[in-house]
Amino acid sequence: MNTNISLQQLGWQSFYQQQLSLDEFENLQCGRIVAHHRSEYIVQLEQQQIKLPITASLPIMTAGDWLLLTAEYSFSRLLERKSLISRKAAGTKVNEQFIAANIDSLFIVSSLNQDFNLSRIERYLALAHQAQITPVIILTKLDLCDDAAPLIAQVQALEPYLAVEAVNGLDSASCSALQAYCRLGNTVSVVGSSGVGKSSLINTLLGESTQATAGIREDDAKGRHTTTARSIHFMPSGAILLDTPGMRELQLPACEAGVKQTFADIEEFAQQCRFSNCQHENEPGCAVVKAINQGDLDTRRLENYRKLLREQAHNADSLQQKRAKDKALSKMYRQVQTGARQQKKGF
Repeated sequence: MNTNISLQQLGWQSFYQQQLSLDEFENLQCGRIVAHHRSEYIVQLEQQQIKLPITASLPIMTAGDWLLLTAEYSFSRLLERKSLISRKAAGTKVNEQFIAANIDSLFIVSSLNQDFNLSRIERYLALAHQAQITPVIILTKLDLCDDAAPLIAQVQALEPYLAVEAVNGLDSASCSALQAYCRLGNTVSVVGSSGVGKSSLINTLLGESTQATAGIREDDAKGRHTTTARSIHFMPSGAILLDTPGMRELQLPACEAGVKQTFADIEEFAQQCRFSNCQHENEPGCAVVKAINQGDLDTRRLENYRKLLREQAHNADSLQQKRAKDKALSKMYRQVQTGARQQKKGF
């Protein structure tokens, strides 16, 4: 990566500029996290890159974050985010994992092979809507699909104005339509499951082989992990591309608003139900059930809507309980430390 780059090329916008005081503008350095590794952040300044070790004293940050550093490259503060994509950590951990920050457009990548999954796309859409990021659905492996039109139509039907592009990720001409979303200074993040062709697509958009690629398994068309860290790359168009590792499991954090926006059609039908607390099952006067019976709503979509609402509510409660527990524990530690200091002073 070029180590001599302007803030504008890094995606600096007035939203961040307005957060700086005059003293900060004159005495501190602005930098953006361009890579997030297990033990350190890589921060791009205008003249150089530095490594910032991850310590307990730092706030939790991720690729795309803007921060201020002193002249000695010590952390000063994190700037308010324009947007943030996160998920509940995979497995049994009760933690929120940040995926990417300060994104303008979200490329949601899905393939046109056996891994095609509308419910998974809806998960990513909920994340994008919650963060108020413009989503773009990119359906890859067009060259391997005999008839893509029905699948494209299914995705387009999810939202009336949803941007949907079907491409061969290995062909730059096929991917040319994506340039409309890659304007100078815009930050684009690419998300998707492992094996959907993210790395191949990124290599084509960048015009170089920066990302390793791996084939898919013949038996189930599922892929292998090829990206293991979050990182920023610069596109020939002047846009900033933020890659993320492929995710086999995307557990939604608290994002009720994002889920409801993703399923706006169901929400609209629900407004017509006889009862305000209708569960859309067997209640009389249920407009949602009526829509399904009339063929105006897909049963799969309703089931996924219910599933995602339950999941995000459960994860939101779990995360809230963990934060409350951590807060109480920190308060106890402070009380113990204060008592020890007072005892040492003879109070």
